[in-house]
Amino acid sequence: MNARVKLKPGQKGTKKLLAQYGDSLVCVRYRYDVEKRKQVKTVELIVSETDWTPPPPKYPESALVPLRVGVTEKALQEQVRVLGGRWDRAQQVWFVRYGCIAGTKLEKLIVVETRMNTAK
Repeated sequence: MNARVKLKPGQKGTKKLLAQYGDSLVCVRYRYDVEKRKQVKTVELIVSETDWTPPPPKYPESALVPLRVGVTEKALQEQVRVLGGRWDRAQQVWFVRYGCIAGTKLEKLIVVETRMNTAK
């Protein structure tokens, strides 16, 4: 089923649903099933709302974090360069400021070192 139209409350095609659900209505979607030749109207509703505090950032904005980018991933390497990243040949990682990559797909490339204590 393909969703072709997503309407915000108050737009044409949502007025009856807005009257029914009020401020709980988030959006209305019209979905189409080509095989069954059906149009389906769905609604997204708010069912609960609570206060939430986002977790603190993992690193300070100005901290240099190591990124592991593959040798063949030239596009990602260029992205890191544009953000001011520097290659460290000794460690084989890129270093870039955390504030530049926070919330992007590059954040998933941060190298998290886990050292195990092997003392017996």
